[in-house]
Amino acid sequence: MTTAQTQELDVQPTPLALLLLGREADPRSERGVECPGDLPSPSDPDLVERARAAKAKLGDKVFVLGHHYQRDEVIQFADVTGDSFKLARDAAARPQAEYIVFCGVHFMAESADILTGDDQKVVLPDLAAGCSMADMATAEQVAECWDVLTEAGIAEQVVPVSYMNSSADIKAFTGKHGGTICTSSNAKRALDWAFQQGEKVLFLPDQHLGRNTAVRDMGMSLEDCVVYNPHRPNGGLTAEELRAAKMILWRGHCSVHGRFSLDSVNEVRERIPGVNVLVHPECRHEVVAAADYVGSTEYIIKTLEAAPAGSKWAIGTELNLVRRLANRFASEDKEIVFLDRTVCFCSTMNRIDLPHLVWALESLAEGTLVNRIEVDKETEAFAKLALERMLALP
Repeated sequence: MTTAQTQELDVQPTPLALLLLGREADPRSERGVECPGDLPSPSDPDLVERARAAKAKLGDKVFVLGHHYQRDEVIQFADVTGDSFKLARDAAARPQAEYIVFCGVHFMAESADILTGDDQKVVLPDLAAGCSMADMATAEQVAECWDVLTEAGIAEQVVPVSYMNSSADIKAFTGKHGGTICTSSNAKRALDWAFQQGEKVLFLPDQHLGRNTAVRDMGMSLEDCVVYNPHRPNGGLTAEELRAAKMILWRGHCSVHGRFSLDSVNEVRERIPGVNVLVHPECRHEVVAAADYVGSTEYIIKTLEAAPAGSKWAIGTELNLVRRLANRFASEDKEIVFLDRTVCFCSTMNRIDLPHLVWALESLAEGTLVNRIEVDKETEAFAKLALERMLALP
């Protein structure tokens, strides 16, 4: 329907419709914008030297964080590598660094800003490096969900638990409503705590991590879990279904880990006899159930470090990391392959490339602050409360 037709019918496009049409933006979502300034050419043969020179000029004033899923060309300049929460804590432990350059995605940089000092400035080399999972839960949608839970008469029984892979707004909602944050490493501890506080959990925004933790690690049944779809009236659920559920899972997922299927597992077992299947808990439940080992990014790395020489592994996580691990352990005769035949990088992680990193570092070296990620004080206070509850988990 054209704009003229909607005006003739006196129909006003909704904000969601405009967003889907690309004619509107949600300032609280993970969607990025174009970076200002002129980037170096990606074919510039001097990019590596330029990055080294700018980093050397900045000295202790800059601290570069590199997420495991980053490109090799970027990760080589990271002072520390790790998952999102580890990196945010590493940044907080470096108060002398004026600039924190986060080679990751938007929600990670927000977490770093929340945990670092007021005098530290967090920079994201490309503002368009967002996260599709974090995009799947906006502040307005979650507030509407809470209204639905209130109308069903169960809001007082519900404790929100939000995955680290969420925006600062969602973390703040969680803190304001008595909940906690979790990582893929401590999700069970977070849920154990939450069920001591209330009878039900609203798990945001990754349904797979919530379901896998509840069923695989805590002994619940699939029937204990319902999926709240923010794009359907009342989440697509009846009040009775909400009252009967223990786990109310937000309809969100990781676009990379969600690609792996049971067929992927079966195919790799046929292709590589004796292979060990090791996957991230953001994968679908049937994939996790069929795998030999399941764990966070750090767990995956440690498992491969401890694996015997000659062992074979199919890894269900982001391709940059799998490829890096395959190269790292090749000399130990460990065969490491990507679980799926289809090549799948995290497209938003890959937006942080060497030209963007060089541009950010050179700008800082010249005294120009670019692409600062700054969380407002009220949001920061409630988000930090939720993060502190996680840090206090037994």
